[in-house]
Amino acid sequence: MTVNDLDIDDIKAGLADGSILIVDVREPHEFAAGHIPGSVSRPLSRFDPADLPNEPGKRLVLSCAAGVRSLRALEFAQSAGLDVDSHYLGGFKDWAMRGEPVEQG
Repeated sequence: MTVNDLDIDDIKAGLADGSILIVDVREPHEFAAGHIPGSVSRPLSRFDPADLPNEPGKRLVLSCAAGVRSLRALEFAQSAGLDVDSHYLGGFKDWAMRGEPVEQG
């Protein structure tokens, strides 16, 4: 499995220039309580690689609470033949702990 660990600086830069799309694999109640602005929800409990968004020109970056479930989702996506190799190593906990903006709902 190919894994590209991204840190908060990578995430902030990619969001700022529009080059990445965060796919949050936490469960719906976790996502609703708070998520990285602009991220989309695809819960690991019902993760379907075929349901991942396809936005030309954007690199998909998987994210969860702390980087464990996002690795599992990467494994599923790569097993399905998708070219997805990046995840946010610190996840939402890192994002929130550093005082970055959080969306709810």
